[in-house]
Amino acid sequence: MNIKILTGFILMCFLAHSYAFAQKKESNPARTDTAKVAFKKTPAIKDSARIEIEAMPRRAALKSAMLPGLGQIYNKRWWKVPLVYGGFVGIGLVFEFNQRYYQIFLKEAQFRQENPGKKENPLYAPYTTEGIISIKDSYRRDRDLSVLAGLGFYAITIIDAYVDAKFFRFDISNDLTLQINPTINQPIPVHASAFAPVVGLRFKIAL
Repeated sequence: MNIKILTGFILMCFLAHSYAFAQKKESNPARTDTAKVAFKKTPAIKDSARIEIEAMPRRAALKSAMLPGLGQIYNKRWWKVPLVYGGFVGIGLVFEFNQRYYQIFLKEAQFRQENPGKKENPLYAPYTTEGIISIKDSYRRDRDLSVLAGLGFYAITIIDAYVDAKFFRFDISNDLTLQINPTINQPIPVHASAFAPVVGLRFKIAL
């Protein structure tokens, strides 16, 4: 008799545990869905002024790519325009110099190869044919490097216009600077001993 009662009690406990587990399992999806709804991100709303400012870097880079210096004018950095065109003029003069002398030595090298033992320009008579060819190759290399320098400078002007427009709202006022001032530190006497003042520097960072 006691065994039957004990067996029935164990069976009831087992059924109660299974029912509770099933109820807990069914309640999890609803709780998960509630959490998903609670943490759903809402899209940020941007006003027209913010959209206009965010479009400035792209427009400045595009204008500078269309015409060097135009992006700097768009950013109202007028003082950069002479620097932009001064750089291009300087690179152009280097290109013209190397191209001109490359043509001169190329012509001399071709004449010597077509007419062995003869020299077209008496100014280069002391130079050997191998020396003329080496000088010609040197001017050609410098000319090609000047072309690469021009392309690099062109890319720099575009990057400068983009970065300048990107930091249009960046605060560079006096409140965000590192101040360095001289100071005199008066040491605290220890055991009634006298110490001379110490001259030093004081760093102040305003954020």
